[in-house]
Amino acid sequence: MENFEDLGFSKVDYAREERQGFPEVIYGEGKAVEHIEPIMGKLIERHGKVMVTRVAKEKAEILLERFPEAVYDSTSRILLYGKPVLNFGGEVMVLAAGTSDLFVAEEAAITAEWMGCKVSRLYDVGVAGIDRLLAYRDDITKASVLIVVAGMEGALASVVGGLVQRPVIAVPTSVGYGTHFEGITPLLAMMSSCASGMSVVNIDNGFGAAYQAAMIMKLVSEGVHHETSVS
Repeated sequence: MENFEDLGFSKVDYAREERQGFPEVIYGEGKAVEHIEPIMGKLIERHGKVMVTRVAKEKAEILLERFPEAVYDSTSRILLYGKPVLNFGGEVMVLAAGTSDLFVAEEAAITAEWMGCKVSRLYDVGVAGIDRLLAYRDDITKASVLIVVAGMEGALASVVGGLVQRPVIAVPTSVGYGTHFEGITPLLAMMSSCASGMSVVNIDNGFGAAYQAAMIMKLVSEGVHHETSVS
């Protein structure tokens, strides 16, 4: 069986799941519906599920006619075919500083769920009203991996990083005023954070943060399984 199929405009990677643990995900922005549709069909045929990120509503409406069992989330702009299956123990918590950051936070949350993670959400807990965050301190410290989404100066990630003993994945967003520079300011702030154990993904990259979180959860799950098998 071939590892990929050449459609002329695209080479569909069927071996991605075997190599990396998760099937190929389609990045929808910039792709025409005429290109997304056949790629979706091929991946569904091979894997029984597919996720398309960054899909405009107009494109999603056309694709839903072709794939009526698919589901579209307008906040994250994600189109899903196939129900998520919980594969890992533990929990990924997605935190968002403000409501304006939800388009990135939901991209992270939905992606992590699709990849088999149990996900909890804690939104609108930015440092401008830090009591809102601290009210959920017990829940925060119980999470296995934390994805922290913030725009403006990006301070939420550092605060959360100082509260937990678990991996923190920081996601800067393009939400903010002038000198925020469309995400550059929180990106640099997060990369310069004094909170240990924190990693940073690109601006607005909720998908990348979720993928990293799922890889961590997968590794832990495999380790537990290995120890059980050996014993």
